[in-house]
Amino acid sequence: MGTFWTILGEVVNNSVFILTVIIFSTYLSLMIFSAVSLRKYLRKNSYVDYNSIITSPIAPTLSVIAPAYNESATIVDNIRTLLSLYYNNFEIVVVNDGSTDDSMEKIIAAYELEKVNYYFDYRLPCERIRGVYKSRNRSFKKLVVVDKRNGGKADALNAGLNVIKNDLVVSIDADSIMEPDALLKLVKPFLEEKEKKVIGAGGVIRIANSCEISGGHIKKIHLPEKWLPRAQVMEYTRAFLLGRMAWSELDGLLLISGALGMFNREIVIQAGGYSTNTVGEDMELVVRIRRYMAEKKQPYRVEYIPDPLCWTEVPSDLKSLARQRSRWTRGTMETLFKHRKLFFHPKYGKLGLLGYPYWLFFEWLAPIVEFLGIVWFTVLAITGRLNLPFFLLLLGFVYFFAVSLSIWSVLFEEITFHKYEKRRDVIKLMITAFLEPFLYHPLTMLMNIKGNIDKLFRKTTWGKQERQGFSGNSKPKKGTKANNETLEKKEEIAGDH
Repeated sequence: MGTFWTILGEVVNNSVFILTVIIFSTYLSLMIFSAVSLRKYLRKNSYVDYNSIITSPIAPTLSVIAPAYNESATIVDNIRTLLSLYYNNFEIVVVNDGSTDDSMEKIIAAYELEKVNYYFDYRLPCERIRGVYKSRNRSFKKLVVVDKRNGGKADALNAGLNVIKNDLVVSIDADSIMEPDALLKLVKPFLEEKEKKVIGAGGVIRIANSCEISGGHIKKIHLPEKWLPRAQVMEYTRAFLLGRMAWSELDGLLLISGALGMFNREIVIQAGGYSTNTVGEDMELVVRIRRYMAEKKQPYRVEYIPDPLCWTEVPSDLKSLARQRSRWTRGTMETLFKHRKLFFHPKYGKLGLLGYPYWLFFEWLAPIVEFLGIVWFTVLAITGRLNLPFFLLLLGFVYFFAVSLSIWSVLFEEITFHKYEKRRDVIKLMITAFLEPFLYHPLTMLMNIKGNIDKLFRKTTWGKQERQGFSGNSKPKKGTKANNETLEKKEEIAGDH
């Protein structure tokens, strides 16, 4: 028996070491590609006059679709913010997804809406559209409001796609805060397309917790006061500046955040629109339109903009964070299983040979392997068979590499966009980088495991996230909540009414 444990221990230890080297080599490569891509982007766009896009006769027409469900507390201000975006030929399409509060009544009163005859075709399946509204006031001529039966976010986006007629579509969350020039920066790759057709573009999502917000605009940026949102700032910075930047350069990007993304409308419709039977409709759509273009043998690209274009509120309590991460894990699993044909399939190019395998092994399976590794070393420690020098060497190697990645992401942020101007905010981020591997990462790993268990037991709901909201005109006071009861956002998928 002793020989068996010795051999098994050697095999596992060697496997763990080899796997660690592979993971670190992959992340190091991504960091290098990200640095190259970021430098290229900054050099290319340092002298761009985005105002020229507004006056350009070839600038494409845009439709911004904002699904809204029970957003009564903030919907009027959010629409006003969207109407103030910098662009010439665009419209704002707000889809009221069967709200049970007074959201629709507030929109009608604030923007002088009336029901109009508006021709559209159900090219994509969605719940019944009860009416289309436009304003009697010419000041709000860019606003279109669609009222429909509840069907979930994906269903609402499909309804918006059925109604709009413009070239490009921008999907956003109704409670996200867009930078005024976000449309100008997102549309630029579509104007530059040459040999390859640009079918989608996304940008950096930043965290608005503790920021000072007035009239639907970010007035002053602060690092979140609470530890949990602050750890997510580190996580988002690392994911966007080191991860997605690199995958855009490698042409293997699989995800454009549902908080903000721009797409070629006709390609999205031809590919079947948003899927209503997944909780990760944003990732699934990107994979499907990429697969569609590859199967049609049409050259294409999905672009990523490293500029901070959108701000959103992230969970500030463990319960909401656990629900969110369970949903993300289940959405990833559903997309990977649905499109398993892509796995190492040369027909799909870098999507099948690089992007899909990375998400399979590093985004889905890695937390499971990590959890099993912790269980294994715990069993060894309990039974007295733990190789302590090897364990401590491995732990130190993993810790310092993880911290190094986080520090590099903070440095990337500081030498590029420098959104956190206070020195103490940067110092807090650095401290967070050293604490995150022990305090935050284990939590998200366990939440990912829970997501796998939830998927195993066929859980299909989005869950509910407690939000403090953006209705206040200043930074929230410590120890208070901004009408949580009315500002909760209950997000559903079709079938969960």
